[in-house]
Amino acid sequence: MAAEHSHLEFDPGFIDDRLRAAWYAALGALLLIGGYATWLRISGGMQSTNLTSTTPWGAWVAFYIYFVGLSAGAFLVSTLANVFGVAGLHRIDRDALFAAIVSMVVALLFVWTDLGRMDRMYHPFLWRQITSALAWEVHAYVAYILVLTTELYFSMRYDLARVAEHGSGLRARLSGLLTLGRRQTTDASRQTDRTWLKRAGIVGIPLAIFMVHGGTGVLFAVSKARPYWNSGLFPVIFIVSAVLSGTALVILLYVLRTRLFDGDAVDPDLLDRLAKLLATFVVVDVALTAIEALVSIVSFHPHVVETWHVIAFGEMSWSFWWFMVGLGWVFPLVMLSKRSWRRTPWLMAVAGLSVVLGIIAVRFNIVVPPQIRPVMEGLPHGSYFPSAVEWATSVGMIAVGLLLYTIGAELLPLTPLEEGDH
Repeated sequence: MAAEHSHLEFDPGFIDDRLRAAWYAALGALLLIGGYATWLRISGGMQSTNLTSTTPWGAWVAFYIYFVGLSAGAFLVSTLANVFGVAGLHRIDRDALFAAIVSMVVALLFVWTDLGRMDRMYHPFLWRQITSALAWEVHAYVAYILVLTTELYFSMRYDLARVAEHGSGLRARLSGLLTLGRRQTTDASRQTDRTWLKRAGIVGIPLAIFMVHGGTGVLFAVSKARPYWNSGLFPVIFIVSAVLSGTALVILLYVLRTRLFDGDAVDPDLLDRLAKLLATFVVVDVALTAIEALVSIVSFHPHVVETWHVIAFGEMSWSFWWFMVGLGWVFPLVMLSKRSWRRTPWLMAVAGLSVVLGIIAVRFNIVVPPQIRPVMEGLPHGSYFPSAVEWATSVGMIAVGLLLYTIGAELLPLTPLEEGDH
């Protein structure tokens, strides 16, 4: 049945113009800082960083695997609605998919910045190495982004057609272009969209688990020279922490978008359901990390034991106890322990933000400590803390992601329009 509305008022932007101006001004400042730092990186090469031959991977690699995890986790949360049909989660599936796409874009920016020769970023596609796990990963990332884009298209297509037909201005014209010519708003066309949405989600699940983030874990696990990384549990831990951070991101975005963009009340039942998922993933992440630590330590392998000593009691201990354990595990579990708190939007936004920040420390603790201990006896120990250029470029790339998400949230129907105006 065709839509009954003669006019559709669709304005998903900020409900406060002053907030919009302040937000874009802040992003502009961060982009300028990041742009200048990127120019220093390009002109000065790796001399602008604190990376060395002993510790060749640093903040950029940590942020790369962090944003890949955010993307994979947000996508897997979206499949709960699109593939498994969990009631009530359809409201956040588009947000999760769009956040997953933006996160992958930011992750690839970090990879590009970390390349010694940034101009050779296209080489893996021209000269393929079938024995290289990294080469497989690059191709998996491209396929994964295509799957995410396909899902987002079929998820939004019906509402895009409605906005194109009944709306006005830039959003209506953009929506018309994004329908790719499919402007039908019949029940049959909507059912077709849902069918293909589910099919794309089914294809994306193994791609996200085994190739995208599980595969990113494999990049570390196959490194025999670093015993801490060389573990069969590493890919599994990567997947669990990805789902954890993705769920936290979805909760944070849901609360902020609903309050700042939609001007609606947050659904307490949906919030409670997402909060329970988050608590479950925190517990699983803690358990797997404890198992990995126990197996590593009781093996009495000197390289692994020394790495764990660096993480828990050495120069990275602040990251482990205050951020990974404190912000990533303990604080959110306390916030998620009471039903009334789980149904309170601002508390859940804080809990989600806490996990999102805590998982950054998890990524740093994965990347840096194993490189501090020398690969061979007699070689010097490493020491690493990101330089100002590394921090500034990282801030700039994160700002690119925030800008992309904000523009999308202002122009696209990331919240389903349902039966009425939005």
